[in-house]
Amino acid sequence: MVTTGAIIYGKGDYLGFHPQEHPVVLQLGGSNAADMARCAEIAQSKGYDEININVGCPSDRVKNGSFGACLMAEPNVVAECVTAMQNMVDIPITVKCRIGIDDMDDDKGLTDFVMPIVDSGCEHFVVHARKAWLKGLSPKENREIPPLNYERVYNLKAQFPDIHISINGGIKSIEQAKAHLQYVDGVMIGREVYSNPYILSEVDSAIFSRTDMPISRLEVVQSMTAYMKEQIANGSKAWHIARHTLGLFQSQPGGKIWRRFLSQNAPKEKENPYLLEMAYEAVEQAVKN
Repeated sequence: MVTTGAIIYGKGDYLGFHPQEHPVVLQLGGSNAADMARCAEIAQSKGYDEININVGCPSDRVKNGSFGACLMAEPNVVAECVTAMQNMVDIPITVKCRIGIDDMDDDKGLTDFVMPIVDSGCEHFVVHARKAWLKGLSPKENREIPPLNYERVYNLKAQFPDIHISINGGIKSIEQAKAHLQYVDGVMIGREVYSNPYILSEVDSAIFSRTDMPISRLEVVQSMTAYMKEQIANGSKAWHIARHTLGLFQSQPGGKIWRRFLSQNAPKEKENPYLLEMAYEAVEQAVKN
């Protein structure tokens, strides 16, 4: 997620990505239609496959910047952004939102939010099935305390059968994802994928009925090692990449060894592209013993 201000005025490259990441989506934070359109044009020129408008983040910093979940109270502003962006680019413009904010009625509020944005031409919504309480809860609490209401997202799909509706929030397994797909078009798995990324190896067979063998954890390590070599040569540090693999062996023999090895050795192996392979060897040795 990148803000329009960072893209327009920032000095860093906030839009860089690796070619292997395709298809890749830029989530854009902002509410000024002209700025959103300008950033959409830049993102398309950089090769992004889709732009998603952030209407779900509940943090004070985001709220003060007039984007995120607070925009659920201003659907016409979001619709104006969608129209302006679609006039500038050919790639899809999508919206990620909550089912509501604060005292907004779950049913009418969500419908009233979505309707003008659909009328503006948006064809895909990703809906976090929780309200966001902008007063009284922290961003972390907003990810956990408001109760999940999956039925409301299902009802939204029933109301808008021609619109692609994806569901998000509290989904921790591929089996749960399959259950949701009986009612909606797509599923977003967030924090669980970060803490347990290997569950994605089940997607092709479970969702798309593919019969080829899933990638092994060793193959993940080998692919990531090749990636680390390239990134370290461009100035990155090994830990900046390795830390995102801490959950690769979650609930597996040697999982604690894997996390401990990376955490303890990364500071002194800042430019070692073989850090993951070393950790894998430590896991293998521990399991054998």
